[in-house]
Amino acid sequence: MPPRILIVDDDSNICEILRLYLVHEGLELTFAHNGSEALDKFREKAPDLVILDLMLPVINGWEVCKMIRNQSHVPILMLTAKDTTEDKVSGLGMGADDYVVKPFDPQEVVARVKALLRRSVETGPAGGQKHETIGLGNLQIDLSQYIVSCNGEKIDLKPKEIQLLSFLLRNPNMVFTRDQLLEHVWGYDFMGETRTVDVHVKRLREKLEDKDSGCRITTVWGVGYKLETA
Repeated sequence: MPPRILIVDDDSNICEILRLYLVHEGLELTFAHNGSEALDKFREKAPDLVILDLMLPVINGWEVCKMIRNQSHVPILMLTAKDTTEDKVSGLGMGADDYVVKPFDPQEVVARVKALLRRSVETGPAGGQKHETIGLGNLQIDLSQYIVSCNGEKIDLKPKEIQLLSFLLRNPNMVFTRDQLLEHVWGYDFMGETRTVDVHVKRLREKLEDKDSGCRITTVWGVGYKLETA
């Protein structure tokens, strides 16, 4: 069965452009043109990936993203004209996995969709790690359910935060540049937009700072980040 993609945008021209390029990749497409319809189609079709505009009628894209993320780990690619750093940080913080600004290159969108689908298979709950549990210090990650805990207490992390943390846990005390983390965790060149790594690291630190985890993410100035064990 081909991967199922839900495209949510109220601009029919955008939908048609995406249809032309993504159908060529053998993907099964479903379209929604407002936030309410998007949620209905999401429940009906159970897509493998969502392409989501932010400026939607009825229910805006921010709310749609939050509602989807509350019930699913499905990759979400935000596609929007809102291009400020604050908008990107907000989108990523709500659980989006990637962010493309309009006007866009359709081939770039295709590349990002394929990369997100690939990473979802490799690191998602239904992928090759489905029965695996990893740990370091007092942290444990159950990859079958995407649950992170510290000393038995569950920590609420977004899917991409879990993927980033699991990669660092597998490679303790090793320094990685932002580009390397993008390649290993996001699975592709992020077109120079390395700030997404900083956003996810910042949020991981905030969620782990009060926990007796036995490890911490540190900045190696001028290089990148590493997970230090206590």
